[in-house]
Parts: sequence; structure tokens; C-alpha cells
Amino acid sequence: MLAKADETAARLDFSPRVQLAYFEVQKLRINKARALLEQERRENPDNGALIYVENYADMYYLLISENRAAYNTLSKKEDERLDALASLPDNSPYQRLLRAEVRLQWAFAKLKFGNEISGCWDIIKAYRLLEENRKKFPAFVPTLKSLGLLHVLIGSVPEQYTWVTRTLGLSGDIQGGLKELRKVENTETLFRQEAQLIDLLLHAYTLQLNEAQFRELRSMPAQQPDNLLLHFFTTSVLMKEGRSEQALAVLNKAPRTSAHIPFPFLDYLRAEILLQKGQYDAAYGFYDTFQRNFKGFNFLKDSYFKQFLCRWLTGRDAEARQLIARVPNVGKTITESDGYAEKFAGHYRDGQVDDEQKVLFEARYASDGGYLREALAKLNGYSQDSFSKAANQAEFNYRRGRILQKMGQSNEAMPYFDRAIQLTQSSGLYFGPSSALQMGYIYKDMSNKPKAVSYFKKAMSYKKHEYKNSIDNKARAALSELGA
Repeated sequence: MLAKADETAARLDFSPRVQLAYFEVQKLRINKARALLEQERRENPDNGALIYVENYADMYYLLISENRAAYNTLSKKEDERLDALASLPDNSPYQRLLRAEVRLQWAFAKLKFGNEISGCWDIIKAYRLLEENRKKFPAFVPTLKSLGLLHVLIGSVPEQYTWVTRTLGLSGDIQGGLKELRKVENTETLFRQEAQLIDLLLHAYTLQLNEAQFRELRSMPAQQPDNLLLHFFTTSVLMKEGRSEQALAVLNKAPRTSAHIPFPFLDYLRAEILLQKGQYDAAYGFYDTFQRNFKGFNFLKDSYFKQFLCRWLTGRDAEARQLIARVPNVGKTITESDGYAEKFAGHYRDGQVDDEQKVLFEARYASDGGYLREALAKLNGYSQDSFSKAANQAEFNYRRGRILQKMGQSNEAMPYFDRAIQLTQSSGLYFGPSSALQMGYIYKDMSNKPKAVSYFKKAMSYKKHEYKNSIDNKARAALSELGA
């Protein structure tokens, strides 16, 4: 339903110009999108669709730039835009949909800028608007795009927090949410790409991607070579999935023209891949480019930590000390990566970091990038007894197990994961819960449900570690898939 309804003819029109602006936002050509919206405003100033796409553009700008001054200015427009959309006729299915979309967009921005409480309330209000819209207009498919996203996310909430969602009246359903998203993908032309990206994102960061989805993912940038968002999205997901060489090929073709929004984070991604490849001097240079051009606050601690590694792993300890000393004084600890960097900096300052960890870092990043033979070669000749500290012994077992698992040698990996779990029972080290999560996946693939459930619950039982949110979310999603 993209044509304007009779009741809202003058006030809600996804005109060709508005649709073009919407797709320009998705290409991250924000200025072109805003110019199109300004033309629309001159002809149809009260168009609700215009308000929605304008807010959409602001969200992408804030998420990428992390410009706090712009956030403080633009956030004042949220209530004004919501009031304007609320004035649309109540019998239009777009009235609640667009209000919910604007609330969700601001929720993502608020969470990015550390305003968690207000962001969470926006999510709750968006959910209620979408559920109400579905009841009033059950045949209106666009409602399902964001409702499907929320159903999957709420369904992935760790068990110890489900009382909160129930109290707030929020209902989660992972498989139901995915079906809702695919209905949008299959029937809606305007919202298809966004639903497709949400679907892939949920599988990459909460569930698991299959080979068909990898093929779909890799095809997207080639189909739209001028779409910077698709290049970034594909690069990020491929890196997260340990396919950094494929990610680098996509990143090399990313369009970074004057028409696209400046995106320094792409230099950070390139630095990450170079670090994984062991090209430490080149990686250092791209982290430096990122730091000089980025005006935000996320991944700064992590980037200085990674520069420390580039010097420390090559024996330049004096430079390394100066770099790690900068970590506490820059950026925020909103992301897990920045939190890890800050924690490591404290350990280094307190003398808890030693040279025997160097080979573990080299193996870690090579493995993260999918350079598995190189990663395994780093650890050949080492055993658990090669390391004097229990923490390093646990990491050795986790790293070797993870490399073997990625190489398709799950049976050989399992004893290493179990030893990592045993060595971390009473610690805050993430190698134990990470090992338990991977054991759960292995037993899930073996169709051994009792064992899989046991290990996923074990992964969630660890109280405090750097990656608790992401590990708990993945374990909970897996349990939901298993019906446990």
C-alpha cells in the first residue's frame, strides 16, 4: 500500500520523490535525500511520509557521525514530528506505523549516545503502537517490518530478564518474527530491502547465517555498487563471521564519494582486517586515520588498544606503553570492544600482562579473520603447560578449540572447550562462557538437544564478563530455537 489513501490524500503521500529520498538515505547519500525532501516540503509541507523519511535520514547521520552537538539539536524534533504524525487520520494504517518507526529510529540513536532509559521507553512505545496497528489493520503488511524485528529481539532476551518483558506486556517470538520479516520481503517493494537487511542482521548477530544467506549477502553490494550502506553492512557481517578476506574485497569497492556521508569507520574496519592478517604497521596507519577523522566516541578506546598491539607484538614496547596509557582518557565504554580495551589497559597498568600472551593475541586475531591455517600455526608447538597463568591456559584452550571448530574439526575442538570451561569456573574470564556457547552449537548441530541445552544454559550462568550481553543473547536465541 504505497499510493495515498483517499482519506489522507493531502497529508500522506509516498510520492516518487519521497521514495527516491528514502532509497538515497539507504545509500548514505544523505544530502541528496534532504534536497529531495526539501523539494517535497515546498509542494506538500504536511506530508507524513516526508516527516518519516526526514527522521530516517537524521537517524543514519547520527549513528554514523556520532556528532553529539547534532544529536542534542535534532533530538528536540522527536516530539514535534510525533505530534505531526499523530494528527494524521486515525483510520490510516500509516498513522501508528510511522509514529512507531520514528520512535524506533530515535531509540537506536539514544542507545548509541548512551541515553538508555529514554531509548528503551521509545522501544516499548513503538512496540505497543505496532501491535495496535496490527490488530486494527491485520492485512497491512508494512507493520510487520519493525514488529518482526522486535519479536525476535524480545524473544532473545535472557531468561532472567523475561519477567521484565512480561511485566511491560512485550511478547517475543523468534520464529514468528522471522516469518513476519519474510512476509515483508516477499510482498512489499518499498520496505523490502530494509526487511532483508534486518533479517540478515538478526541472523548474523543473534542467530546463525546459513550458506544461502551468505550468498545473498555477498550479492547485494554488486547489485548496487553506489550503495555505501550495503558495502558497510556486508563488510561488517562478513568480518563478524570470520570471512575477512571476502570482506576486504567488498570494502575495496565501497563508494566513498563526495555525495556519500563521510564514514571514517570504514578505515577502522580496514585496520581490523590488516591486524588479523598480521600486517601491523599498515593496520596502525589506518587506526590513526580513523582517529584523526572520527569525531564520535565509540571504538576510540579499542583503536588505541589495537595500536598498542601493533607496537607490542613487534617488540616496540616504549611506543606500546604510551598508546595503552591513552585508552582510559578517550571515548566511552558503551561497546563491548571499548569495555574490553579499558579493562585490558587496567591489567597492563597493574602488571598483569606478560609476553607469553603475545602468541595468544596473534592467534586470536588471525582466527577472528578466518585466517585459520595461520592461526593454528601460531599455536603449534604450544600446549596448556606452555603458559604459567591459569588465565593464559584457559585462553590457549579456547583459542585452539575455536580454530579447530572453524576448520570443521568439532570433535577435536570439544576437549579444548571443556578444559577452558573447567579453568574459568570461578573467574570473570569470557573464555568459559564463550566455550560453553560453542559447545552448545556443536551439540545442536549433532541434534543432541539435552547436551546443547545444558551448554547454552551454562554459557548464560557466568555472572560477569566483557561479552555477557552478546553471549547471553545468542544462547537465549538458540534455546528458543530448540524450544527450551
